[in-house]
Amino acid sequence: MSSWITRSVTVSLALLVAGCASMRGLAPASTPVSANALASEHSFAQARVAPSAWPDARWWKAFGDPALDQLIDQALAHSPTLKVAAARTRRALAYAAIAESALSPRVDAGFGATRELFATTKLVPPPIGGSWDTQLQLQATLNWEIDFWGKNRAAWESALGQARAAEVDAEAARLALAANVAQAYVQLQRAYQQRDIAQATLERRERVYALTQDRNAAGIDSRLELKQAEEALPAARERIVQIDETITRTRNQLAALVGDGPDRGLAIARPAAHALGPLALPTVLPADLLGRRPDIVARRLRIEAAQKDIAAAKAAFYPNVNLAALAGYETLGTSGFLSATSRMASLGPAVSLPIFDAGRLRGNLALRDADYDIAVEQYNQTLADALRDVVDQLASFRSVEAQRAQQVLALATARDAYDLALLRYREGLGNYLQVLSAEQPLLVQQSLDVDLRSRELALSINLIRALGGGYREKTHS
Repeated sequence: MSSWITRSVTVSLALLVAGCASMRGLAPASTPVSANALASEHSFAQARVAPSAWPDARWWKAFGDPALDQLIDQALAHSPTLKVAAARTRRALAYAAIAESALSPRVDAGFGATRELFATTKLVPPPIGGSWDTQLQLQATLNWEIDFWGKNRAAWESALGQARAAEVDAEAARLALAANVAQAYVQLQRAYQQRDIAQATLERRERVYALTQDRNAAGIDSRLELKQAEEALPAARERIVQIDETITRTRNQLAALVGDGPDRGLAIARPAAHALGPLALPTVLPADLLGRRPDIVARRLRIEAAQKDIAAAKAAFYPNVNLAALAGYETLGTSGFLSATSRMASLGPAVSLPIFDAGRLRGNLALRDADYDIAVEQYNQTLADALRDVVDQLASFRSVEAQRAQQVLALATARDAYDLALLRYREGLGNYLQVLSAEQPLLVQQSLDVDLRSRELALSINLIRALGGGYREKTHS
């Protein structure tokens, strides 16, 4: 029996392969670029940084703020965004399990009992014809699509690749969420520091107002100077109210990022994060970036999955071979249902090949080729964007360093000018207009000082994110 099946399949395949539809002229058009092929050597060489290690998986610990640690840990554990990403991974794995099932035989069992009135015909003569009787059937069936051309395996490997890409997407979501929480925390710190400046400004103006009242009482200043000093107080209080709104909204943002309600934001204390150390690049760039950034890894896995889809589409051009088997019992009437005389069995291959499909197979292969090209070009663009992302953070950080050097001098000068104007006003040698004129540059430089220090922190976070945030590609056996 087995030799008969083998001969039948062999002859059928030999005849049908000759009739396969043509794949001529169909092929992908895109090619993945190499990271080292993208011109970046001079851009990285211009970075005034010393070689360093890659970011740690828990990079936010470098800020030294337990409250930030708690927020990020809560976000990673409870964020609905990450739960959605995890569910997408499970869904992709389920698709892969479904695809894998096609590699194995399928065995089903069934039982049927039919009560039937048989017609009186030549086919069913009496005594059965014209009477009621019961037909019983118990059978097990086996169906196995023999994957000669690797179509089902390629489909399974494609689904598995998509599942791995979804898993990496979840890691990218974790990185983005941690970076977003850290960035919001830095902005909360910035708001508190700006509030300190606004509060100090209010206290300073209150002292100047009291001094102006004394000068007015002594006849040194007119009511105009008094009104000018009084007018500056509401503006300072208004600034504090504006910043308090920013603090509240940023706390609410943090609460939402960690997947909690606004009451969680009320419990967030003033940040105490410190600036990170000098920015440094890992020793091997950009090549190692390919396995360090989850978005690049996910894109590459989708290219590999698209290759498997092409293989499956090509295999569909060849004959499809199914092996079917049946065994069981069948009787008319209940007597002797499970006896040897009621046994039945069948076994045989089925070979099929579409002769005329109106271009369906070629269209499907062209579709898979196009999907591959899309995946490749998305990978190429993601790689180019990743390199730009790293260089942008370094360029911005160098700019902030240069601004800080000038801002320190400007702040010292503005503070000296204001102190001198206030001293002259207190000693009766100057007027309030001079104090007011000297205060404005001081406020600008104080605010800029806070902004630049906050931006240093933000850029540190952005560089860590651009370098993959401690992600390491997993190896699959």
